[in-house]
Amino acid sequence: MTRATAVRAVLAVAVLLVSVYISLTMSPRLGLDLQGGTRIVLQARDTATVEADRETTDRTLEVLRQRIDSLGVSEPTLTRSGEDRIIVELPDVQDPRQAAEVIGRTAQLTFHAVEGPAVEEPDEKPSGSDPTADPSPTTDPGSTADPDGLTLSDEQGRALALGPARLSGAGVEDATAGFDAQGGAGWSVSLEFRKDAGQDWKRLTGEAACHPAGDDRRRVAIVLDEKVISSPQVDPSVGCKVGLPSGATQITGSFSADEARDLALLIKGGALPVPVEIVEQRTVGPTLGAAAIDASARAALIGAAATALFITLVYRLFGALAAVALGAYGVISYAALVALGVTLTLPGLAGFVLAIGMAVDANVLVFERAREECAERPKRSLRSALTTGFTKAWSAVADSNATTLIAAGLLFFLGSGPVKGFGVTLAIGVIASMFSALVIARALTEIAASTRFVSDYRSVNGIARPGAVRTWLVRKDPQLFRKPVRWLVVSVALVAVAVAGIVVRGIDLGVEFTGGRLVEYSTSRPVDVETARDTLAAAGFGDAEVTTAGDGDLSVRTGKLDNDGEHALRTALAEEGGETTKVRDELIGPSLGDELRRNALIALGVAVAVQLAYLAVRFRWTFAVASVGAMVHDVILVVGAFAWLGRPVDGIFLAALLTVIGYSVNDSVVVFDRVRELWGANRRTPLDTIARRAVLQTVPRTVNTGMGALFILAALAVLGGDSLADFALALLIGICVGTWSSVFTAVPGAILLERNATTPPPVPGKRKGKGAARGRQGASRRDPLDNGARV
Repeated sequence: MTRATAVRAVLAVAVLLVSVYISLTMSPRLGLDLQGGTRIVLQARDTATVEADRETTDRTLEVLRQRIDSLGVSEPTLTRSGEDRIIVELPDVQDPRQAAEVIGRTAQLTFHAVEGPAVEEPDEKPSGSDPTADPSPTTDPGSTADPDGLTLSDEQGRALALGPARLSGAGVEDATAGFDAQGGAGWSVSLEFRKDAGQDWKRLTGEAACHPAGDDRRRVAIVLDEKVISSPQVDPSVGCKVGLPSGATQITGSFSADEARDLALLIKGGALPVPVEIVEQRTVGPTLGAAAIDASARAALIGAAATALFITLVYRLFGALAAVALGAYGVISYAALVALGVTLTLPGLAGFVLAIGMAVDANVLVFERAREECAERPKRSLRSALTTGFTKAWSAVADSNATTLIAAGLLFFLGSGPVKGFGVTLAIGVIASMFSALVIARALTEIAASTRFVSDYRSVNGIARPGAVRTWLVRKDPQLFRKPVRWLVVSVALVAVAVAGIVVRGIDLGVEFTGGRLVEYSTSRPVDVETARDTLAAAGFGDAEVTTAGDGDLSVRTGKLDNDGEHALRTALAEEGGETTKVRDELIGPSLGDELRRNALIALGVAVAVQLAYLAVRFRWTFAVASVGAMVHDVILVVGAFAWLGRPVDGIFLAALLTVIGYSVNDSVVVFDRVRELWGANRRTPLDTIARRAVLQTVPRTVNTGMGALFILAALAVLGGDSLADFALALLIGICVGTWSSVFTAVPGAILLERNATTPPPVPGKRKGKGAARGRQGASRRDPLDNGARV
């Protein structure tokens, strides 16, 4: 065993031990779509006097945190997203009406001068209205009401005419309830104002003090949510135009302890600096998350077992060692997710499972390279061939994983909600797979290659002899690119079919992109779709779209529907279906739907541009353009397939589409890396001949890697249920068309572009980028284990 192998082995053991320890002692952090609960996204809105910037949004978040904490919601999470959004996660809260009641009082706290008794009726809200049911901006009394006509009832029900808002709740520093045992005043509420707000309060109370004691105009009204929560008289000891300083303000009265505490909480906890609007609301039942975890676990086990069996059959002993490294990869990537505190969402869980199937890619590249070395020089040692395989495969491994990392980065930065989790798990999976292939698998295979048994019985190791697919292709030697235009015609025809599906059938945009509400129900008695439609129409929901979902569940999609409306809809279904349980609930405001749809198009455009830029740096511009053309071809075919199948296009589909982009470019990179190498060594050979050889040499890698991913995706499609079926279907289609396009779209396109290019063929042994091979001997450079001595 060489020193390098020993270092790799020790490093692998150390990382595995740490990973096992983390996996056994720490639990994963589950997102609400896996543990159940309600997730609400709030959009802060500007007012006439306050801008909804980062600072005011942070203060709004703290106010909401106090409200939720005071009501005892278990382990709530509140975070700011961007400049003016707040994400609220409430585990175990299944009724959105309850969630809206917890955080829905979004009106500002305002302080008004009382102008006297009102002649007209007070401006009260209609009876039975729920200010939190409709996810629309709540009225801001200080900015939207007519300052000359604002009429509200005081605590005793008397109508008061109020002046315009003189002070907002943003100026309240603190409000505390206290008991005065010595003075005998009982319970009171002390107010503290911020610096500028304190001066406004002093002027307001000073003006009120100019009126005689007992006059309504000597009162100051504190208004929350268009309701007067307190309207105290200014104490007779306060002089006209003098007012009350901030620290000396106390609201006294015949308060009980609970009333004083409630008033303090309303003044302090109800003082939202800016109004907020619910733009997104998702509720997931606990059974759906548990079922998704169970299904994903089964899919991972079955898919990983099938992948391990496949690579063992293809590469024998070395394939079995790669399967061991694949198991180590699973432990390491899981431990990394847990240790980093990554929230595991449903798409993230799918990404973790998918990465298992893609983790064998680097091993396949290395083993196929080692097979070529053994075929070219049969008498060289097995260890020498393996070392050369790792060395020569490094460029393709680095480039292919870099393109996947780019896709993962785009998912994280341009995705929304749970899709970000998919980007994180995919990126961690790529890094962990690199470690498992280049450290763990390399240490295992190098140790095995050093033993006499494996060296003497070369049919056992799996790389000493070429594979059956490669042997058959070399013997047949098909002239694939003699007429490259014909392959492009086939690709154009496929694109035309896909575009026809998009035009004729249309794209079924999910509620995430259109706005509206999508609710999935489970009923105790079977209810067919037609009966459900008739029942809902009779209840006043004639525009509801009803479809089946899962095992007999019903999916109802509507336009704008508030929480009370959803409750009425569920009650109507219960008349036919008995006990009706909400499995999943998604509400997307129209403004957010437009934004998500726009961001999806931006994400796709950025993905194309970034991949083009990376490939142009690493390869010739012709190869880059051809690869990106094949990538666009794949995107159109996947979208067209979903149009023809009538499947919904939502955020999870976007995650799958960006993954397809990374996979498509990954395949093209491997082919063009080999084209570059062969063309550099044979500069006078026509490019179509070079391309044919490169494709024939890389087909085994493409097929073997694709099979690993297909096993996983097939298991997800069958076992993953409705939540993951569309995701798996999109990737299944994407991998198939990506494998096709990397050979029969990208390569012919590059050949045609090179006919008009003026750039000379690559210099032997030189590659662009940091992964460039050193020296000018290319493939014929000296064996790393050969010291150069000859006799």
